[in-house]
Amino acid sequence: MAEEPELTSANKFIGAVLDGPAPSLALTEVGTVTEVGDGIAVVSGLARALADELLVFASGVRGVVLDLEPGRLGVILLGPSERITFGEDVWRTHKVFSVPVGPGLVGRVVDATGEPRDGKGAVAATAERPVEASAPGILSRAPVSRPLATGIKAIDGAVPVGLGQRELIIGDRQTGKTSIAVDTILNQARSDVLSIYCAIGQRGDAVARVIETLRESGQIASTIVVAAGDEDTPGLAYIAPYAAMTMAEYFSNQGRDVLVVLDDLTHHARSYRELSLLLRRPPGREAFPGDIFYVHARLLERAGQFTPEAGGGSITALPVVETQAENLSAYIPTNLISITDGQIYLSPRLVRKNQFPAVDIGLSVSRVGGKAQHRAFRDVAGNLRVTLSQFEELEDFARFGTRLDDNTRARLKRGAAVRAALRQPERDPVPAVEQLLILMAAMEGLFDDLSENEIVTTMAQMRKGVGDSLEGVAESIRQNRPLEQDEQAAMLQVARTGLPVMGEETRDPDA
Repeated sequence: MAEEPELTSANKFIGAVLDGPAPSLALTEVGTVTEVGDGIAVVSGLARALADELLVFASGVRGVVLDLEPGRLGVILLGPSERITFGEDVWRTHKVFSVPVGPGLVGRVVDATGEPRDGKGAVAATAERPVEASAPGILSRAPVSRPLATGIKAIDGAVPVGLGQRELIIGDRQTGKTSIAVDTILNQARSDVLSIYCAIGQRGDAVARVIETLRESGQIASTIVVAAGDEDTPGLAYIAPYAAMTMAEYFSNQGRDVLVVLDDLTHHARSYRELSLLLRRPPGREAFPGDIFYVHARLLERAGQFTPEAGGGSITALPVVETQAENLSAYIPTNLISITDGQIYLSPRLVRKNQFPAVDIGLSVSRVGGKAQHRAFRDVAGNLRVTLSQFEELEDFARFGTRLDDNTRARLKRGAAVRAALRQPERDPVPAVEQLLILMAAMEGLFDDLSENEIVTTMAQMRKGVGDSLEGVAESIRQNRPLEQDEQAAMLQVARTGLPVMGEETRDPDA
């Protein structure tokens, strides 16, 4: 009897497969690209896809489902549309679009998807969270009762911002909107507030200057930069502010105070309009789609001061919006004014007068922050808005050449001195004690007989002379106590020591 041939390894493997359990069936949905546009794609064949679901194209580009229609998906692309070809396969990921969150993002520059842009390697994320989330309800919110110090005299004195507030920064191009936001971030070096700067549709060199400023000051160590530049796809610009807010929510749930700067929502609205028109959504006013208000409302409503049960943290939002020719009644600006808790208006008229920061106190308002303002600021700068408003009215009247009485001339002189005292260079946020010192000197008339250049020099001398002499005032600010008479007297004494020597006795308001 002949011997059976020895089984080879291949035969053994085949036998094991035949003898083993039958593999289970796997169902994979594959869609097809039927249309490609600038930043969008239309996909068919994915009938079970979900809203905001992340899709992956055969070319490696990712996209997010924005439109759900029978037999048709409108997808915004998170990569270059040039890589997408007609008829290309598309696969579902079965999860909504999410971004990484966690302490590993602090100090980093990332794009709207959380991918690093600073060349420092991968981001050490704690978890991933969907960029779309419901805003916290009324029962999860607490009153705004703590101030957010911006370091800008015109804002902290007249248009205060509270932690958890949504304060709009609005103005024409080149009026200093970004400077206000960046100076506010720099001033958080004196607090434990975490900052997130979200650049939406900005030029690459402008974003690079902001990042370099943060690095030079060392504030980048407590800041997250989310950048979606004008060279990126409109889908990234649309996603960016939601991603920044999602990152902020992680820290607020841990009890942290977070400042989110959205620079700016005009570019965000334009990106959403571009995507909507390409997806053939019906245009409305100024060609924006009908849901543009909801797009911004559901974003900004995620900010606020939250109760201990909801984490106890806060998210302060400073959205930026650009106007054209001082038109505050345009569609997007009026939308955002109605959504936010006040606005800081930067006037090109003040820019032409070389008044920086160009905060128009008459058109600026804080609907919440006044309740959170330090009592010391209320004692010193309580009449600041009225003084400047009366001065501007008298200034317009005096241009007619009418003869003025002594009282009117004194009020004009006081108003001009107060306005000059509010001048402040960029990248120089002022501590609260020094702000109070300068504001008190201006409101008490110590600057009335000085020229504008002398006022600038005198303010610098006063700031140098603060030292430890006003430690009691600093303690009152920390404990939110009103200023005592001896503390006010000490402030006036320090203020007088910074005045020019010649003619100093004539500037004593008590004389």
